[in-house]
Amino acid sequence: MLIAEDLLLLHLDDSSGRAITDSVRLNHALAGAVLLELTLQGRVDIAGPGEQVRAGRLVVREGAPLDNPVLDDALEVLRTKEGTKPANILGKLTKGLRERLLDNLAAQGVLREEKARVLGIFPTTRWPAGDSSHEDALRARLNGVLVQGLTPDARTGALVSLLSAIDTAPKVVGADDKRAVKRRAKEISQGAWAADAVKKAVAAVNAGVMAGITAATVAASSG
Repeated sequence: MLIAEDLLLLHLDDSSGRAITDSVRLNHALAGAVLLELTLQGRVDIAGPGEQVRAGRLVVREGAPLDNPVLDDALEVLRTKEGTKPANILGKLTKGLRERLLDNLAAQGVLREEKARVLGIFPTTRWPAGDSSHEDALRARLNGVLVQGLTPDARTGALVSLLSAIDTAPKVVGADDKRAVKRRAKEISQGAWAADAVKKAVAAVNAGVMAGITAATVAASSG
């Protein structure tokens, strides 16, 4: 399962099927998850000094498809936007992403798609849990890392870094000491668990997610 799919599952209430955080935060974090997944797969990197694009910008290392439509479509976007700052690409990656992930999870039976109408007029869709076994295992792994202090693997570290970026780690874990969970998530987001290339990507993506959230919030408030 993709990191973005794990992230989405964690932010949907199992019973109501509704998101536990606002759409701006969640959508940017999902885009960041796709970018980190491509980094972990060796397809995308953050350029260093002396490369064909400016240092700190996105560079495609390997363009071969990964046989996953979500990742392959994102990789194609990045190929056409190589040299872009991570913060400036996340908005493009959010387009239709959440809907595709929801459809994928429903197709796997992990979520259930329930259509209804608000006040009998306005159509709405809820996504309550179907088969929760994967999510239960995921939450247990996060509890081990965020509460028990275990060292995360690369994918779990990337996931926790995104939880830290949008400040939802305490909600996701549900521990009594929310401050301790928040501190642990921030510590993990600094990337001591990761190779240098991934560490750079995590830092860039987290900064991009936070910048994107701020820009979207400002635009909404001034509109």
